[in-house]
Amino acid sequence: MPTFSIRRLAPAAAFLAALQVHAVSAEDVFKIGAPLALTGGLADEGLKQQRVYRMWAERVNAAGGVSVGDRMIPVEIVEYDYQSDGPRAGQLAERLITDDRVHVIMAPFGSGHTVITATVGERYRVPTIACVASSESVFANDNRYLFGTLSPNANMTDVMTAFLQENVPDLTRVAVLGRDDVFPKSMAEATVRAAEAAGLQVVYNALYPVGTMDHSAAVSAIGASNPDWIYITGYTQDLILARRQMDDLGVTAPVVTMVTGPAYQEYTDALGSLAEGVTSSSWWHHSTTYEGVGAWPTTVSFYEDFLAVSGGVDPDYVHGSCAGALVMLEDVLARAGSLDGEAIRDALAATDVMTFYGQISFGENGMNQARDLPIIQVQDREIKVLFPPSIASADLRIVAE
Repeated sequence: MPTFSIRRLAPAAAFLAALQVHAVSAEDVFKIGAPLALTGGLADEGLKQQRVYRMWAERVNAAGGVSVGDRMIPVEIVEYDYQSDGPRAGQLAERLITDDRVHVIMAPFGSGHTVITATVGERYRVPTIACVASSESVFANDNRYLFGTLSPNANMTDVMTAFLQENVPDLTRVAVLGRDDVFPKSMAEATVRAAEAAGLQVVYNALYPVGTMDHSAAVSAIGASNPDWIYITGYTQDLILARRQMDDLGVTAPVVTMVTGPAYQEYTDALGSLAEGVTSSSWWHHSTTYEGVGAWPTTVSFYEDFLAVSGGVDPDYVHGSCAGALVMLEDVLARAGSLDGEAIRDALAATDVMTFYGQISFGENGMNQARDLPIIQVQDREIKVLFPPSIASADLRIVAE
């Protein structure tokens, strides 16, 4: 049985044959369906998910598979490229369930595409694991089959605001620019709420459309508002462009935050010195020292394994959260005792387990519970952790006076 497979559309005869095989052997393999953005605008993120899915499957199968009750069975990751197109992600999620007969769906990157696939999972009563969706709105629809390993966005923005107020006493004026998409928009809105609740003045607050190729007008307006803190949300290429245009137009502030750009190595690689001093929030960092269950029982074991396959490139929170979700599933299956969708769902709902990624315990809405999340900054082209104190490796550097 292959560890992973990229499926193609099958003719009717092959499909019928596949159904006959499933009738005999469906319980002999644990199948995870993975609609992945392997091409298109989210390809960087989709390839990260694919890497850790394959790492985990190979590691688990080499050890004899996963424990389901009193049996050890192999795992298979069934992949499709949804080409960064949301509706196609939903179509492929349905194909994974109805044709490939997967037992669990791993949602694609981002809150918007997670909603689409999770809706399909709910329709067929197949659990969906969202390892890269943190917007509370995704989990506000009473979907009993959706579970997410990232903590809520508000936990990040409240902590960031409090941290900056403590470390930058003269901070009073905040400019916020966000991509008009589920996750970035929710982060921008949460930052505005956190800033206002803390008594800060929001001097600029705007959203830019998906696909924007020129941020110069917004960047100029931000500069004119004379902020102490510039906060921009979006995906990697958005943030790289915005940072370059800030430099072109001479716009800066004592604190510049981009979410989630600096969490990704490709952000710093693309910007070089322009990434210097940019802060961000993250859900995980490899300097943590968690110990728990599954294929990677410690943060160190996952980190070393990842370095071996990445050529020395550090993992980021996407890698950590998605790999953490999989080791959590090892615990879930052992408790479920079967591959029945309802049994897996019930075991997921009862989860309270420590992993190398940290504690995973789902609230009533299916989101992982809030915990201290890292605040990071690019310093000397390396990611330094500023908070929490237990893993901090540097102090905050002011970008400009």
